[in-house]
Amino acid sequence: MPIAESVRLGKGVQIFHPGLVNLYGCTVGDGTKIGAFVEIQKNAEIGKRCKISSHSLLCEGLTIEDEVFVGHGVMFINDKYPRATADGRLQTEEDWKVVPTVVKRGASIGSGAVILCGVVIGRNALVGAGAVVTRDVPDGAQVAGVPARLMARAAISEGR
Repeated sequence: MPIAESVRLGKGVQIFHPGLVNLYGCTVGDGTKIGAFVEIQKNAEIGKRCKISSHSLLCEGLTIEDEVFVGHGVMFINDKYPRATADGRLQTEEDWKVVPTVVKRGASIGSGAVILCGVVIGRNALVGAGAVVTRDVPDGAQVAGVPARLMARAAISEGR
């Protein structure tokens, strides 16, 4: 089943193609819109009035505050040292630790961006399309590139 019984959906959540998503053990706030081919994993928290575009992966340990835009094909990472095996045996959940990531209210993340674990993307920040975010992004900042670098500060205001 693409939307597990363990998912907590707020009022007015819109999932445009419920058969084409994979949601389990997550929380999605009121009025959020979720596109096709999105996966939201357990223990991820998505705020109110967010837009999660198609083909994005929102992994365990992610907190997205209210009014955040996530573009198409955005990938969040939750493991600093991914490995398939440990001492020759296939790893399990006990073999690694989730590293949390936070996206603050009003931030926008461009299509194709990759957000490494352990970072905070600040309020009303803008992450350019295709950027690879390896460190915190200040409130109101614009970042772009690989790795993402500061382009401007306080360029985005609340409510536009």
